[in-house]
Amino acid sequence: MFAAGTDTTFTNLEWTISELLRHPQIMKKLQHEARQIGQGRSMITEDDLDSMPYLKAVLKETLRLHTPLPLLVPRESTQDVKLLGYDIMAGTQVIINAWAIARDGLIWEEPNKFKPERFLESSIDYKGFHFELIPFGAGRRGCPANQFAMVINEIVLANLVYKFHFTLSGGVDLDMSETSGLTVHKKLPILVRATPCC
Repeated sequence: MFAAGTDTTFTNLEWTISELLRHPQIMKKLQHEARQIGQGRSMITEDDLDSMPYLKAVLKETLRLHTPLPLLVPRESTQDVKLLGYDIMAGTQVIINAWAIARDGLIWEEPNKFKPERFLESSIDYKGFHFELIPFGAGRRGCPANQFAMVINEIVLANLVYKFHFTLSGGVDLDMSETSGLTVHKKLPILVRATPCC
């Protein structure tokens, strides 16, 4: 469980920083929010997170585009059911493709575009009952640590953008290729220069 929690948290932060580097105007907007909240204090605390809607939107959008576990943990149907015209018998193993749902053009406008603003006026959340965004699974069988994971992601990202300016190191292009596997990582690591801003 520890490995699963740290691997997906690291993966989410790496994808988030990568997307922010690709979209400097979004990075500036997030830094502005963090600096307004931080007001020169040494760090942003957990108490500040509820006042940071753009931070939450950036992380939701990253989870939508870069779901750490694209195929959710398999489940087994407990009874016969008819779903969208298909007969699914009891005992059938079911695998949900969260990656495909998160990029479905019938659900999302411009599904392959990184647009955190789509979550600012939306009730869609990753907490398990909005089936458009299910990086942690859904319902009773969703990841029990999703709240903890997101608080960690929020506090780390908030403090990183609060304290540092990020640029790509040495004029290197940002490769957004993915690896294949249980967890989807960046194929090539990002080389970032973090410069203290304050």
